[in-house]
Amino acid sequence: MERIPPSIGQVVTVFRNRLRDDPAARTAYADELAVVAALAREMPGFVETKTFVADDGERATIVTFVDEASHRRWRDHPRHREAQRRGVTDYYETYSIAVGTTSYASHFAR
Repeated sequence: MERIPPSIGQVVTVFRNRLRDDPAARTAYADELAVVAALAREMPGFVETKTFVADDGERATIVTFVDEASHRRWRDHPRHREAQRRGVTDYYETYSIAVGTTSYASHFAR
């Protein structure tokens, strides 16, 4: 899949979390993440998502949509809301979310 370069107006979510120290919760989270990530990829206006895991176990997922309306549809999707509730009750030790609209964008590719 060709990567869409960043552009002004895109909405970027940075979701940071630490999973509970529970093997069953981690397995269930992995299954949930696969479903929710696939759903995001099917949403109109989806640009990309990528998850990074730091050496200390903190996870950061970056999700980008083309505009606020697309992001809002994703944020409010019933299946995504269900996953959010499960995250609080079953998977996360901690989490934080930051959402912003891109005001500057640049891209380089060789």
